[in-house]
Amino acid sequence: MTIQPVNPDTATGRVAELLAGAKAKLGMVPNMFRVIANAPKVLDGYFAFSGAVGNTLNGKAREQLAIALAGSNDCGYCLSAHTALGRMAGVSGDDLRSAQSGSVSDPKTQAMIDFALEVNRTHGENMQSGVAAARDAGLSDEELLEIIANVALNIFTNAVNGVAETEIDFPKVEIIKKAA
Repeated sequence: MTIQPVNPDTATGRVAELLAGAKAKLGMVPNMFRVIANAPKVLDGYFAFSGAVGNTLNGKAREQLAIALAGSNDCGYCLSAHTALGRMAGVSGDDLRSAQSGSVSDPKTQAMIDFALEVNRTHGENMQSGVAAARDAGLSDEELLEIIANVALNIFTNAVNGVAETEIDFPKVEIIKKAA
């Protein structure tokens, strides 16, 4: 690890509160949160932003979207974490596996993933056809903006885990190697 995780047992103040909240919600304090806790305002902001953008998209779709982005961005930590969280949210095993390659069985969720992957790939530039396809699939402007927010959150966590070399503390899922 290039950035050492904060020990929840010795954390104080706001960091202790935030990590205790994570433990109460998840039953554990994921290593990623412990790494981000080195910057308490960033951890606080992450939790606030993550909580704010979790209302329009359902939990299953958010997890499949995160898995697709983790696969696209080669983040083993996020892939493993969101596969476990997706399983807890009720995503089928087939959709958990295929989401990594950007393919799922639900048409609306597929449209969300297609849009998210295009935003991730293009950084939102020249998205007219992607927006049109998403609207044709029935996605609202609110959903499009929430998808963009989720892309931003996932880029952040993918980058944190890549830089920090965060130790995976979820059942490990191997990244599917993409064809050259």
